[in-house]
Amino acid sequence: MVATAATASFILVPPPDSGKGKPAKLGGGSANLGGLKPKQGWGGLQVKANAQAPPKINGTVVEEVKVEADLPSSSLSPAPRTFINQLPDWSMLLAAITTVFLAAEKQWMTLDWKPRRPDMLVDPFGIGKIVQDGLVFRQNFSIRSYEIGADKTASIETLMNHLQETALNHVKTAGLLGDGFGSTPEMCKKNLIWVVTRMQVVVDRYPTWGDVVQVDTWVSASGKNGMRRDWLLRDIKTGEILTRASSVWVMMNKLTRRLSKIPEEVRGEIGCYFVDSAPVVEEDNRKLSKIDDTANFIRTGLSPRWNDLDVNQHVNNVKYVGWILESAPQPLMENHELCAMTLEYRRECGRNSVLDSLTDVSGADVGNLANGGIFECKHLLRLEDGAEIVRGRTGWRPKPVNNFGVLNQVQQKAPEN
Repeated sequence: MVATAATASFILVPPPDSGKGKPAKLGGGSANLGGLKPKQGWGGLQVKANAQAPPKINGTVVEEVKVEADLPSSSLSPAPRTFINQLPDWSMLLAAITTVFLAAEKQWMTLDWKPRRPDMLVDPFGIGKIVQDGLVFRQNFSIRSYEIGADKTASIETLMNHLQETALNHVKTAGLLGDGFGSTPEMCKKNLIWVVTRMQVVVDRYPTWGDVVQVDTWVSASGKNGMRRDWLLRDIKTGEILTRASSVWVMMNKLTRRLSKIPEEVRGEIGCYFVDSAPVVEEDNRKLSKIDDTANFIRTGLSPRWNDLDVNQHVNNVKYVGWILESAPQPLMENHELCAMTLEYRRECGRNSVLDSLTDVSGADVGNLANGGIFECKHLLRLEDGAEIVRGRTGWRPKPVNNFGVLNQVQQKAPEN
């Protein structure tokens, strides 16, 4: 049956008669193949496009005879439907596709993709790079909308997070990052981690939403068993220094939670990155005195959430800054901004800890905190049993003139009846 259908589609035809103008005979004459000439060895190949299997009557195949006549080449009638001339014209389809793509490319190239601001040329999302003979790490950050506060500037926690991020990326880019959080390979072998013991921060100006800041960081030796890390945070457009910070770090065994000396193997890893330079923040040698329940402001019942823990299973040190400010008086927060901070970390905080935050305003009339002037506060973050977590001291200056005060006046105005 299949063979019958195939032979019905391709029928061998004998060579044409030598006479011209004579009507075609059954099985005679050459088929018009759209300009293609049949090979002489085959005598011509006639193609029927609508070939069908021969019909059957009572099981007997009935041969269907169909007479076709050749049309002269000069005839205006269309060419007969053949297998070849019914194929799609791929060249036309390809031309149409090419035309569409060329039109789309032309429209794309005519769009103006030039940045409207010069600072948009800066990539604020790169991981950063090592500069100055491999001793300084530099990274850019864009201040996002969720990183600013009610006064439209970045919060102190935002700046602290940027400092911490550059410190970790410095270790990573230098190829010293092991399996731990900022730990080198040799530190990981000995179950050692870095913990901060002291932090000093000076803020000259806070960046605002959309600003791009550049952070430089480097490390130095601090005594026999410590490391100092410094930061400079600049406005990338003007080069103005916005924030300076200096910190001291020591090693702790993450299993025993005890401080450790720096092993020689670890010193060999990090010693070549130490810079011989003075701290960027002049050390405040004033003792951080302890405060007690006589403090002006106390906030109790603070506890860490799961997201407040880092990979070493203790509270991130930036979180302590937020807890300290939980007890800062509201009038001070609304009318002043934090310009200096010194913190001493005395104990780590775990997941199930409950803390108290205490703030004492030094030498000031607590009732006049909304007025201008410079204020200094002492802080204590402690566990419920009295164990100290962090001691701190902060300096405050009046906020720059903006519309924040006007906004407060509008909100506090009583509605008229």
